[in-house]
Amino acid sequence: MSSKPSPDARAGSTLGGRARGPPPPPARRPARHRRPAGSPTPCAWRLAPGGRRQAAGGRRDCRPDRWGIASPRTELGTDMTTVGLIGSGHIGGTVARLAVAAGYDVVLSNSRGPETLKDLVEELGPQARAATVREAAEAGDLVVVTIPLKAYRDVPVEPLAGKLVLDTNNYYPERDGRFPELDSGSTTSSELLQRHLPQSRVVKVFNNIFFKHLHELARPTGADDRSALPIAGDDAGAKAEATAFLDRIGYDAVDAGTLAESWRFQPDTPAYGTIYSADPANWEREAPADGARVRAALGEATR
Repeated sequence: MSSKPSPDARAGSTLGGRARGPPPPPARRPARHRRPAGSPTPCAWRLAPGGRRQAAGGRRDCRPDRWGIASPRTELGTDMTTVGLIGSGHIGGTVARLAVAAGYDVVLSNSRGPETLKDLVEELGPQARAATVREAAEAGDLVVVTIPLKAYRDVPVEPLAGKLVLDTNNYYPERDGRFPELDSGSTTSSELLQRHLPQSRVVKVFNNIFFKHLHELARPTGADDRSALPIAGDDAGAKAEATAFLDRIGYDAVDAGTLAESWRFQPDTPAYGTIYSADPANWEREAPADGARVRAALGEATR
């Protein structure tokens, strides 16, 4: 986008690179969400017997709503308890924070090695650990792929077979190089990932929202100001699982269709970025966008 900052500038990327448009407001480093020295770890939950969530150490201040994150509504199931992250930057780190708040375990990874994720693991507490990319893929019951598009072929195939894979990526030619099939509109970036992972179930999500907004707009189920995120995928069951995950971490979902339709919320569309901003010229202030607004924006998208 030439006139708007990218919501996922570095889109969780651990490899860096500029996305389209200027970065969000100048001269401020993105918040690292560090807690004050001596304060308790935010949202440090653990699983008690029977799958029930319990604050680590019994601390009341581990309530996720205390930290501006949606409180989990339902008990954590025993079939999908671990989120693996391939890429742990802005978007990946934010998804990890929301997942831990909702009672999930998270396994973080990036291209630089587990030792570079020490600070984030310490912040997230005992439900988080760092691993290699392959280990994160193996450990996750669902896996979030949040790396630059140019690196999508590096995502391990075999350990993701049969799994729900959430794809957060966007195509930025100045970062990723040219992909003729994307330039022509004959396919989408998520379709490329699905072809690379033929036995996985890919769902596009999280690509259209600035990481700070993703953190700040999470709300409990039923909240009047709850926001919705668009999703797209070719597998109905995978989209149902993705919808349940979003509900747990604080968001409604709007089904935008198949992966071929995911262009409707990619860069330069009405559903991309500023739909969650109170002021398109100042990305520091978020604003909720409910399902009706997201559906309308998807319908307005043109190629």
